[in-house]
Amino acid sequence: MEDSKIIELFFERSERAIAELSEKYGKLCMKVSMNILNNLQDAEECVNDSYLGAWNAIPPTRPNPLVSFICRLVRNLSINRYKYNNAEKRKTNYDLCLDELDSCFVSSRLVDDEIDERILTEHLNEFLKSLDKTNRVIFVRRFWYMDSYEEISKICGLKGGAVRVRVTRTKAGLKQYLEERGVIV
Repeated sequence: MEDSKIIELFFERSERAIAELSEKYGKLCMKVSMNILNNLQDAEECVNDSYLGAWNAIPPTRPNPLVSFICRLVRNLSINRYKYNNAEKRKTNYDLCLDELDSCFVSSRLVDDEIDERILTEHLNEFLKSLDKTNRVIFVRRFWYMDSYEEISKICGLKGGAVRVRVTRTKAGLKQYLEERGVIV
């Protein structure tokens, strides 16, 4: 079913909207949540909570694209659950991805002191637009969806080492890009 029709079901307050949303994006939502939490029960709960969040937000919101909206909901809920659950445990893929990005920023507190979130988001979007499609997909799959290098290499048809090199170069490019725009990194 098309996203616009699913959204219309939400506006009609039809429970079928949740079923159609789950049918279309449920696997993707579970993957995003599992990449962060590495716990099936918590991931399922976060995905279900994201459906409730969509139910409460639509209407009045008309998300476009719907996939980004639902993935953002499940990602934020999963990150919150991760923070709640996390105590000196073995690092998950989420930790590894955040550790990789640490090299781009001295500390998140300094970034917050220098520029607000909206401006940083604009810079990141501009940077992503400057990348070729493959590097953009690799970067987003690694740092938004929290995919492993092995998963990304399968998606992009590249060897794992090539994906790692591209991620390293893209992070260096991001750091330079932000520095050139006066963002403290």
